[in-house]
Amino acid sequence: MIGGQGREHKGERQEQRAEGLKKRERANRTGKDFQVVTTRRQRGERRRVSENMAMVSGGWGNPNGDTNGLGEKAYLRREEEESSPQAGSSDVDVGDEDKACVVDCVVCGDKSSGKHYGVFTCEGCKSFFKRSIRRNLNYSCRSNRECQIDQHHRNQCQYCRLKKCFRVGMRKEAVQRGRIPPAHSGISPNTLAAGGGGPGHIGADYFNGQQVSELISQLLRAEPYPSSRYVTPYGQPQMQASASGASVMGIDSICELAARLLFSTIEWARNIPYFPELPVSEQVALLRLSWSELFILNAAQSALPLHMAPLLAAAGFHSSPMSAERVVSFMDQVRVFQDQVDKLNRLQVDSAEYSCLKAIALFSPDACGLTDPSHVESLQEKAQVALTEYERLQYPNQPQRFGRLLLRLPALRAVPANLISQLFFMRLVGKTPIETLIRDMQLSGSSISWPYVPGQ
Repeated sequence: MIGGQGREHKGERQEQRAEGLKKRERANRTGKDFQVVTTRRQRGERRRVSENMAMVSGGWGNPNGDTNGLGEKAYLRREEEESSPQAGSSDVDVGDEDKACVVDCVVCGDKSSGKHYGVFTCEGCKSFFKRSIRRNLNYSCRSNRECQIDQHHRNQCQYCRLKKCFRVGMRKEAVQRGRIPPAHSGISPNTLAAGGGGPGHIGADYFNGQQVSELISQLLRAEPYPSSRYVTPYGQPQMQASASGASVMGIDSICELAARLLFSTIEWARNIPYFPELPVSEQVALLRLSWSELFILNAAQSALPLHMAPLLAAAGFHSSPMSAERVVSFMDQVRVFQDQVDKLNRLQVDSAEYSCLKAIALFSPDACGLTDPSHVESLQEKAQVALTEYERLQYPNQPQRFGRLLLRLPALRAVPANLISQLFFMRLVGKTPIETLIRDMQLSGSSISWPYVPGQ
């Protein structure tokens, strides 16, 4: 029994020694693995340090100095995040830091989207500056040219906004003119030239700079005679009425010129956009209402001679006796006509402005017999918007010019149409109303030869 117990204790001790050897072997292997891992980490850190040193000497991001948009601190922060064991959870911290470093737009104070044309600006100010430079737009200020430009008021004054763009350092030469995109609009210039678009398509988007100039070009091209043709033969002062032969010749010349002006009014209306698309009855209604205003505008544009004596002779006052009171009353009306022409001349209205004013006067929704006055009013608004844009671009230093021009139209209606008819057309058409003449011209579709015979 004693011998058996001794063998059992001996076996247990051997097993314990064997287990101890196994534990020491496992410990040795673990130590070696730990040393290997530690060595690898040390090598990685040394390699990272050497790379960072190379970046410091050669520039940030790569040996060529390309930072890919990162500064020194941002680049090192990214390296630390990549080497950190908690790199996956560092995105929130990075986002918070980026938000703290947001740069405001130097023009309006909104959040900038980056550096544009030399300075940090938002997308709105960048697009505004690019559009203004590419289209060579001229703006005007309705105030004292010191308007507040911030996030809430930047769209109120384009003049001061562009002025601030230049003041903060936005560079005009940085705008790439070689990449001008096509104009985005609801209607093409070709459609506009053909008179398309229809009513209701009115507003700033419809009338951008290019389309306004196209509409005005259409109005100008519709003129059947150049202005110089009117002025050249009749630019000299008329002779006095005492020389009867010369006086009669002057009267005939004035009446012939007046007839040409009336012809040109009808021909111009037939060729402008939108008017030919209207029913003939509405064309007649519009011309019958506005012909006297159109005639005064043409008279001012062509420098029609307005000397009192030939006008009185043309009206027949020298051939038939009349009371002094009637002569004085008639002369007062003539002076009203002369005064309207003089006011237009003092404004120095150019050809484009005359064309727009005539279109505004022609498309009057107040004419009798219109089936759709709102449609005619929309056409009038098109001409008004065209004139507004033209004044803003061509006369940026005269913000009151558009209002002054538009106020001339109601004043033109103060001149009686029968006065114009008696002054300029009595010798040619007799007592035939000009409205009847216009109706016949429109219904026949052709001009009428002089002397006029009713019903020809």
